[in-house]
Amino acid sequence: MWSRDGTYHFIGIGGIGVSAVARVLHEQGVRVQGSDVRESQLTEMLRGLGVPVVIGHDAANIESADVVVHSTAVRADNVERAAARAAGKPEAHRSDMLGLCLEGFESVGVTGTHGKGTVSAMIAHALIVAGRDPTFIIGGLLNDYGLNARSGAGAHAIAEVDESDRSHLNLRPTHVVVNNLEVDHLNFYDGLGDIVDTMARFVVENPRLQTLAVHVDDAGARRLAELVRGRTAARVLTYGTGGDGLDFAARDVTDLGDRVSFVAWRGDERLGEVTLPLPGNYNADNAAGALAVTMGALGLDFATVARALGSYHGLENRFAVRRAGGLTLVKDYLSHPTGMRRVLESARRMPHARIWCVFKPYRFTLMRYHGEEYAEAFRGCDEVLITTMYAAEERPIDGIDTPWFVAVLRQAGNTVHHVPENADVVPFLDARVGEGDMVIFFGGDDFFRMADAWADRRDGSLG
Repeated sequence: MWSRDGTYHFIGIGGIGVSAVARVLHEQGVRVQGSDVRESQLTEMLRGLGVPVVIGHDAANIESADVVVHSTAVRADNVERAAARAAGKPEAHRSDMLGLCLEGFESVGVTGTHGKGTVSAMIAHALIVAGRDPTFIIGGLLNDYGLNARSGAGAHAIAEVDESDRSHLNLRPTHVVVNNLEVDHLNFYDGLGDIVDTMARFVVENPRLQTLAVHVDDAGARRLAELVRGRTAARVLTYGTGGDGLDFAARDVTDLGDRVSFVAWRGDERLGEVTLPLPGNYNADNAAGALAVTMGALGLDFATVARALGSYHGLENRFAVRRAGGLTLVKDYLSHPTGMRRVLESARRMPHARIWCVFKPYRFTLMRYHGEEYAEAFRGCDEVLITTMYAAEERPIDGIDTPWFVAVLRQAGNTVHHVPENADVVPFLDARVGEGDMVIFFGGDDFFRMADAWADRRDGSLG
């Protein structure tokens, strides 16, 4: 439906996912422009490529555009979307443009509740190490390249596919990885059954699909595999870290604090040992998914994949560790309790005195559904600091608010401090943290800017 002719205007072009699509289309020769509410590293990178970027939303910004592109986060009453409708200009969703990026490639779409960015990046890095020069479009900056996207000259394209708003149904990748499926995004789904059923549609309704790789250690993904068997012509590959009969496995996982080792298997064939130079034993699961696709679908040999995994340094702000002023500071985008619990399990294996967790509760629906799971996850730290709940676009739910969430955590035995305003977080911590403590910031860019500024100041105070 969408042509490579014409000019595409991206609202929110500085977003991590939107910027990735805009960058690749620009590098593929499509005319791209955009706007955002603030300058960022990503808007500056796009300008450096020659993409026109305007700061501030205004109806005049879309005058030269043929199509106006938005993500789900951009409301219908946004001034530029309203101007497009008034002018009779077509609107496209970010996922439509991602589909345009992938046209003509042997593509890999990686999706799931956790780890899709990491698995995507591992696959892209492996293809780069193999000399395949892939296109990649990922919702995070790869530390090895300082980029979240790039248009390559090779035959393959790797994309992180967002399932949170059902927009994955707009895409038709050649190969699909489903890393896990848990209850999340209840503003778009009715529960796990709806999530799994929608993912099954994504698989079954894709006539181009050749390979489906599924992490069968995860109950939701395992349920998906059972649901689509016999309904798709695609080959189904299973992967994980436990159990027998897997097509690809990472076994004998050893968490070494700042790195993780495991033994890779293909069926009953022992392939060899792999060491990931990044923390988090859950990354063995992610690596198993990368093995399944790179070897099982894309034909790479184990030596190449092992070399790539051994030189993969992760995504920005995914278990990102910095030591400053006697503290260990960790940044991680996670907001789902399962992922947070896994980070804390690995963090406790690293040197520390006490572990502090700083978290802004996110979405009323997520907190209501997962309150007890958050309470259990936070048992992996010594002190919890909670700021005011962020609703996003959700309407309030009676009885579900920050005091309720704090009470749920305390009832489970957690030591919880309620610090409502972001500006008060660092002063609160400064007065209480001690030598050797670890502070983990779970959240988004506002927390990460706070953590970076705090680390810079603590480093400076020592000099």
